[in-house]
Amino acid sequence: MVINVLLCFVGFVLLYYGAEWLVKGSSSLARSLGITPCVIGLTVVAFGTSAPELVVSLVSSIKGKSMIAIGNVVGSNICNIALVLGMAAVFQPITSNRVVVKRDIPIMLAISFYLLVLSLNSQLGRFEGITLFGGVILYTLVNYYFARKESGQDTCNGIEGVKDGCEEIEYITSRTKQVVLIFVGIIGVIGGAQIVVDSAVKIMQVLGVSEKFIGLTIVAFGTSLPELATSVVAAMRKEMDISIGNLVGSNVFNILGVLGVAVIVRPIPIPGGFMESGLYIDYAVMISTSFLSWLMMRKNMTVSRKDGIFLLSCYLMYFIYLVVKA
Repeated sequence: MVINVLLCFVGFVLLYYGAEWLVKGSSSLARSLGITPCVIGLTVVAFGTSAPELVVSLVSSIKGKSMIAIGNVVGSNICNIALVLGMAAVFQPITSNRVVVKRDIPIMLAISFYLLVLSLNSQLGRFEGITLFGGVILYTLVNYYFARKESGQDTCNGIEGVKDGCEEIEYITSRTKQVVLIFVGIIGVIGGAQIVVDSAVKIMQVLGVSEKFIGLTIVAFGTSLPELATSVVAAMRKEMDISIGNLVGSNVFNILGVLGVAVIVRPIPIPGGFMESGLYIDYAVMISTSFLSWLMMRKNMTVSRKDGIFLLSCYLMYFIYLVVKA
């Protein structure tokens, strides 16, 4: 048991640094090829920050651990809003871009409801995966279009958090180092995902809990560590350029990109049925926390410390529910 927990921790470390090296190497390579920061932010950075969720869900799907794949995405989305945003707001109130509140959060809610509808038949097939993956391409193109339209130039003022996050990434001038970082990053992410899934399954067997519980808690929290660390450190330093837009974008990519790719590679069944498994409750929590973030920001675009404490309380109650049910 102790060895499996340590292995799971090692896997999360590999995921974290693998994603960081992948983003740094890919971003530097893209810049050296003359690709604009906006495009890098919308593609390389967006993919890199969600790489842990993507690879873990993909590996879980391939190994037939469907509830870990779904639980990872749903749990990560809950974690991003209730835990990450809540904790960051407790350190420093978070002010969002108006565009995020009026456009991106409603899109996130609509996509969450779409996933709910797709899951009602207790099966996510390849066609559903194609529609999800097509959605992430459309979302990226729409964001890029509006960013250019709103700023009047080839920048990402419409999604400031992504652009700022891209500009803060260290630029590596050596082409060799760029390629090495990308290669090592890919190995780190894939290797870390393999270790996390295998050790999580063994922990599940020892504790006698379900795949869904492991996916919604241990795996979801571990794959959300990059967002958690970044947001909390930024809040402590009062660097509010890391906005809720990043978390919302991550949630959208988790559903459309992560689940989309995983389902295309291998259809994901929901063992026991969508309603019977209790997964509908987890979906309801995911949608409710997303809606809460919109309610909190609809007037002054800010998540206050009180709001942060409330979000953290919601996450704590949800976690207690999962533990009691398990």
